[in-house]
Amino acid sequence: MKLCYAGIQDRAAWERAGVRLPNFDWKAMCAETERAPAWVHFGAGNIFRGFIAKLQQELLELGLADGGIVAADTFDYDIIDKIYTPFDNMTLMVSLLPDGSMDKEVITSVAQGLRAGAAYPGDMERLKEIFRSPSLQMVSYTITEKGYALTNLAGEFFPVVQADFEKGPEGCSHAMCMTTALLWERFQAGGPPIAMVSMDNCSHNGEKLRSSVMAVVEHWLDRGHVTPEFAVWVANESKVSFPWSMIDKITPRPAKVVEDALAGLGVEDMAPIVTSKNTFIAPFVNAERPQYLVVEDRFPNGRPPLERAGVYMTDRDTVNKTEKMKVTTCLNPLHTALAVYGCLLGYESIAAEMKDPQLKALVEKIGYDEGIPVVVDPKILSPMDFIHEVIDQRLPNPFIPDMPQRIATDTSQKVPIRFGETIKSYAARPDLDVTGLTYIPLAIAGWLRYLLAVDDQGRPMECSSDPMLESLQAQLSAVKLGSPGSASDEVLAPILSNPSLFAEDLCRIGLAGKIGGMLRELLAGPGAVRATLERYMGR
Repeated sequence: MKLCYAGIQDRAAWERAGVRLPNFDWKAMCAETERAPAWVHFGAGNIFRGFIAKLQQELLELGLADGGIVAADTFDYDIIDKIYTPFDNMTLMVSLLPDGSMDKEVITSVAQGLRAGAAYPGDMERLKEIFRSPSLQMVSYTITEKGYALTNLAGEFFPVVQADFEKGPEGCSHAMCMTTALLWERFQAGGPPIAMVSMDNCSHNGEKLRSSVMAVVEHWLDRGHVTPEFAVWVANESKVSFPWSMIDKITPRPAKVVEDALAGLGVEDMAPIVTSKNTFIAPFVNAERPQYLVVEDRFPNGRPPLERAGVYMTDRDTVNKTEKMKVTTCLNPLHTALAVYGCLLGYESIAAEMKDPQLKALVEKIGYDEGIPVVVDPKILSPMDFIHEVIDQRLPNPFIPDMPQRIATDTSQKVPIRFGETIKSYAARPDLDVTGLTYIPLAIAGWLRYLLAVDDQGRPMECSSDPMLESLQAQLSAVKLGSPGSASDEVLAPILSNPSLFAEDLCRIGLAGKIGGMLRELLAGPGAVRATLERYMGR
């Protein structure tokens, strides 16, 4: 069995293999998308293929949509060439259930895959044509938080961005400059309204997208590449809106057990590839079943009825509260705590960590004891139900091949939100004692211990990539395993007093001493990480 239009014509074979196939006319969907494109998505990776594309598939199945999505990638063109084109833009979606079973479905709602880059003029001309079309209602993004950044940590524009500023709309390379160039095309075609929807897993994602686009507009305006009328049009959110959203679904890298299972069922050519940009990706997507998407309902040119596919369409305040609930309390802080301690203790699976009594107790304490008292209730989702699902079902699912090493990536960028926001809430409320926090400080101390790149057995350990890794390790260079005194309060103060790291000056609010003391416990010698966890969490 081959994953392509010709291959899925043998419906009986796929059904015998337990794979659901679409019931709508794929060729008619492609033709309608060609005629009247309504949805473009940038970022052709797993979260799009396994979640967002499936939303449109459900609308097609219900007869609530006629066209599909045009997927584009601005970064990794191998994904289009090797994962989209050979398979007629189809994906085999595999939901990994906690009982070990797999729910399998072919996703065929992507009508076209495009390489968004100056080296592909045919693809770029198609994108321009789509953006000129009045039928286009929305453009969505899953390009990761870094995809919106125009500057480095020093606030300097990246060279590629500076080059795009000078060149103007023709031949852009950076995703935000390309977005702005395509909006320029739309404006020149009469400026029909459009919604630009970031669906990336970052705080205030719509504002990040809008801010970057407006910065590009400003620089092009200064250089005479665009008109003042264009700048006014983009700034008018009744013409170009930037809704906020909250997304939640774990879509880890392709699992060998899934690849083997599909091969055993007779599905051909499912082996993963590693692209030239070092993306590990396969024709299938494996993911957990739980998923949440909350979107601010501001679509000036209309939109698909996404609520019929399970999306929460609401106002910005509710999106913000839902995102804050997830990112600061009910999921992301637990993930980060598991990540740093899992790496120190040699774990390679988040699910395996949840069988560790001390680590399970740690995330329960961070979530239930310290997070829930300051949780923001968005009303559309129950925080307690959400965190129960995370701790009791999602994180322990042994069939989700997620690794602490992946979650530990870019931790310095995550800590101010995942832990800092709760610390700020405690510091701001007179009825709570910020110095009484124990388990969030233990997680922070664990991260500082992790930065030494030595595991709990005293062996060298590779730290995951992080833009601040080098500078943080330099600040901790004098701190050594087996020498607790090397982590003195004076050595730690420059880090713990940095509000860009923790959203608060931890020295000022009285938490630095506690964190320093915990770090010194973790540094007593080999085995001290486990001993410290047992001391705080019990055996």
